[in-house]
This record gives sequence, C-alpha cells and structure tokens, in this order.
Amino acid sequence: MAARPARQLIPIRWRVFAFLFGFGFLAYLQQKSLTIAAARMIPELGFSQMQIGWLEQVFVLGYGLFQLPAGVLGQRLGARRTLAVAGLLAFAAMAFTALAPQLLSGNPLFVVLLALQLLLGVSQAAIFPVSAGVFEAWFPPHRWALVQGLQTMGLGLGAAATPPLIASLMAVVGWEKALLWTSMPALALIVAWAWYGRDSPRAHPSVSTEELALLHETANDVDQRVAVGHLRGILLDRNVLALAASYFCMNYVFYLLSNWCFLYLVQERHFSVLESGWLATAPPLAAAIGAGVGGVIASALFQRYGSRRGLRLIPLCSLPLAAVLLLLAVHAGNPYWAVVALALCFGCIEITEGSYWATAMTIGRGNTMAVGAVMNTGGNLGGIVGIPIIAYLSGHGAWNSAFLIGSGFALASALAWLIIDASRAAGEHGPQPQPIPGLTTQ
Repeated sequence: MAARPARQLIPIRWRVFAFLFGFGFLAYLQQKSLTIAAARMIPELGFSQMQIGWLEQVFVLGYGLFQLPAGVLGQRLGARRTLAVAGLLAFAAMAFTALAPQLLSGNPLFVVLLALQLLLGVSQAAIFPVSAGVFEAWFPPHRWALVQGLQTMGLGLGAAATPPLIASLMAVVGWEKALLWTSMPALALIVAWAWYGRDSPRAHPSVSTEELALLHETANDVDQRVAVGHLRGILLDRNVLALAASYFCMNYVFYLLSNWCFLYLVQERHFSVLESGWLATAPPLAAAIGAGVGGVIASALFQRYGSRRGLRLIPLCSLPLAAVLLLLAVHAGNPYWAVVALALCFGCIEITEGSYWATAMTIGRGNTMAVGAVMNTGGNLGGIVGIPIIAYLSGHGAWNSAFLIGSGFALASALAWLIIDASRAAGEHGPQPQPIPGLTTQ
C-alpha cells in the first residue's frame, strides 16, 4: 500500500465539502430558474399561473417521493456514483426544458415540461440525503451542524443569484437560452466530482495520516445493506417522525418564500420584472447568511449542551419569530419594508437547517442517508401540499391568506421540536450510535 501524504494546508475533507457546496448551489439555481422564467413563459407559451404551479408541483412531487429511494440507493451504490448519475440526469432535464419549446407547443409542450420537471425532481432527490452521508463519513460529529449550515448557505446563494441572473439573461437572449446557459457549469462539476470524490476518507489516496486518524476516531460505517428491518424501525421511530413533521411544517414557509416571492413582488407589490429580479435576491441572500450563521451557532451549542438540548434551541427560538415576520411582511404599508420583513423571515427559517440535518445525522448514525431522506420527504410534502394552496390563493389575489397559513405552519414546526430527542438512535433494529468523545447528550 502506498504511503499517505503529509498533512496538507487545506484538508481533503474541506475539498470534498466544496464539491457538495457546488452541487447544492447549482441544484437551487436549476430549481428556481423556472419560477423566474415563468414571468416570460406565461405570455409567450400561453400558460396560466396555475399551470406554472403544476410544473413546480410535479418537481416537488418527484423530489419528495424519491427521497427515501434515493437515500437507500446512495447507501448501496456510494455517494461518488450516485451524485454523478443524479447530476447528469438533472442537467439533461434542464437542457431539454430549454429546447422543448422549439419543437412543441400547447398541451403537448406542457406535458413534456411536466415530465422534465418530474425528472429534475427525481434526479435531485439524492443530493441532500447523500450529502449528509458524506458529511458523516468526512467530518467529526461536532462539525456536522456547521457543514450542513454552510451547504445550505450554498443553496441560498444559488437561490439569491437566480432572480437577477435569469431576469437579466431573459432580457437579452430569452428564457430558453437563459435556462440552458446557466445549466452548463453543472457538467464541469460532475466530471470533477467523478474523478476526485470518494465515499470515505479511507478510500481517498490524498488524505493524510493525521486527517484519517481524526476522522477514524468517530467514524461510522455506512450500512450498505439497508435491510427491511432497518427501514421499518426508521419509519416508525418517534423522533424521525417528529423531525419529518416539523420539517414538513417549516417547508411550507420555505416554499412560499423561495418559489413565490418574485411573483408576490410583481403582482402584489407592483414592482417591475427587472426590479423584482433584484429585490427578490434579498430573501434568499438573508437565508444564505442565516444558514451559515445557524450552522456555526448550532455546532457551538452541540458541543456545549449536547445533541438533545443543543440542537433544538435554535428552532425553538427562530421559527416563532419567522411566524411574526410573515405577518409583518404582508401588513407593511411600504413595499420596501415588506421586502425587509420577508428577508428576515427567510433568514429565521434557514438558520434552523444545521439543526435539522445534524439531528438527522445523530439519529441516523450509519443510516444517515435513509433518515435524512425520511426527514426531507416530510419537508417536501410541505411543498407538495403548499404549492397548490399558494398557487390557488395567489391566483385569486389572496396573498395575505397564503402568508397567514405560513405563520401557522411556522409555529407548528417549532412545537414539534419539544418532543425530538437527537440523542437517540433511530429504529430498534438500526445500529446504535458510537459515543462521541468528550461530548455529553444532556
């Protein structure tokens, strides 16, 4: 066996993290492009706002329903192969979405776009459960909330970059080429990941002896069998179900802000399309900052108070505040103050991401991809339920009602955290977590 290299300036685990950061950034750029392009698609293709809602709905349907299969597949095949294949399928879906209007029109075009959005959702379903498994293998437990928060920051940056980027490109080259051009960087990332990425530190030839020793101390092997008994235990586990229910409620608000903010500013606050494109960057940018800050704080609370108390403090404080900010946003007389309230609300929502995903990892330990997939299924069911509600209400000008419902969901999400115990492993048949050196679970 070849000797391992000496300690490096940038540890390999952070280089692996950079790839996953990139996957998250580009995934959200792909996801949110359609919501911006909708401003041109509606008049050019003769679509209704409800049809745009169905395109978004079918994406979330594929994304949500394939979370668990994608998580199980990731555990069986490994993160390296799973993310490469998923990335290629997502690229194909975006490319054909841009090309389809050149070949079809009317109902046939709408059906093809529905199928492509379904494919995009299915292909992206693997990204975050599989990323959680990679983080479990490549980072010590007290850093899990940090890297999850930082990756979510990448999602927010992708979402923040999308409105001005797509709106500006649409004004110059049209919405089809805007979608196509912004999908191209994904190919380079996929090729680089397939060459450099590895499922575990032991499999990477560039990991130093020191880094390998650090990670080996708390490492858990991925359960590649994912037996039926394990899945049954996970699916019936009280903590997993409570975590999924909380994520369900939180994600109604997430989808409200991430998918509909642009149209809200155009239709209800009467900004121009280009001005809304720039103003719509504020909420996801605040979300990105909130996710990064939340990861840092949750990591510190995890070390100080243990997994049970430390990971629930942020959601219990920030989610009720998000509910209040939603109400302030819709009742603000000045439209710019409404943008500020929406931005702060989105920051309060996304500051919880590190806590959610670190909890899924501490509960999962060895089955992290499967547990993360169950949680994310719940989260995306929030979108599946919420998108038609928001599409219907907004289509009838009832934006205030859509936001009022969001406030209720934010409060319910916070209450669910009162029964989540992150110190317990999921499923009586699943592997018990190894003790974390120097860390209590009080």
